[in-house]
Amino acid sequence: MPKENTLDSNEKDDKKEIEQVVEIDIGKLKDFEKHPFKVLDETLEELSNSIQESGITTPLVVRPLKDGNFEIVSGHRRKRACEILGITKLPCIVRDMTRDEAIIMMVDSNIQREEVLPSEKAFAYKMKLEAMKHQGKSIDKTCGQVVHKSRDDISEESGRQVQRYIRLTELIPELLEMVDNKRIAFSPAVEISYLYKNEQKLLLNCIEEYEHTPSLSQAQELHRMSKNCELNQDSIEDLMCEEKPNQIPKINISYGRIQNYVPRSVVTPKEVEDYLIKCAIFCKQRGINISQLNIQLDNKTIDKGGR
Repeated sequence: MPKENTLDSNEKDDKKEIEQVVEIDIGKLKDFEKHPFKVLDETLEELSNSIQESGITTPLVVRPLKDGNFEIVSGHRRKRACEILGITKLPCIVRDMTRDEAIIMMVDSNIQREEVLPSEKAFAYKMKLEAMKHQGKSIDKTCGQVVHKSRDDISEESGRQVQRYIRLTELIPELLEMVDNKRIAFSPAVEISYLYKNEQKLLLNCIEEYEHTPSLSQAQELHRMSKNCELNQDSIEDLMCEEKPNQIPKINISYGRIQNYVPRSVVTPKEVEDYLIKCAIFCKQRGINISQLNIQLDNKTIDKGGR
């Protein structure tokens, strides 16, 4: 039989039933299906240290499954930290909840974390919105309620912003990862989400080839061109190659001009770039500056320190 103890409570309503905390074997605790929040081991050090010193001060919230196991509604990070620490039994509150009720609680218990990735917000908001619609709430009234309202009212987002986050779920995984990595800003990403999947793949190829991402104005133009069926590889490249305000100039060097000065094994553009950067670092570390190099602008002779 699971060990039970009463959860300390400061509830003002004495009539409210006090929930029981039971210890459940970690093997019976299953992750929430399609859990949108990532649990990364490298972010668990502080939590693991706290659990090691003081134990689990806040029980997990779980719901019973038909197979005798339990689905975690709140506490995925605590469970993973315990797995790392080798803890086999976890204190849990068991609640009978419908799938929709569990989704709403799962999102609300995670969305207020300090660092939530755009992709996590996107799929979490989408799941909660769909759950609330299943409960019979109209979409117009639901959008503004998707965000959990914290006690201090900080970080509540509007219904329109919720819809913008949900748009990110239409991005192909590679572009969504760029949003998480802050390579693509949020507003341009929303505009790009309206492109068809094949158009997004063409854009991804262009981003990888030219190594820069679209500005908001470029993303808006991509959206407009997509609606008018004007997007193809050439039109995307033409737009993306336009110089953006404050854009760092891209330097293009012909391989023929430098092939005599780099090892034969250095062939690809990335290898050439890495080699030239290493050369520049080598010169800087040794205090060599341009005034010490006698470089003829016609490229016929290059005299480096008398060599």
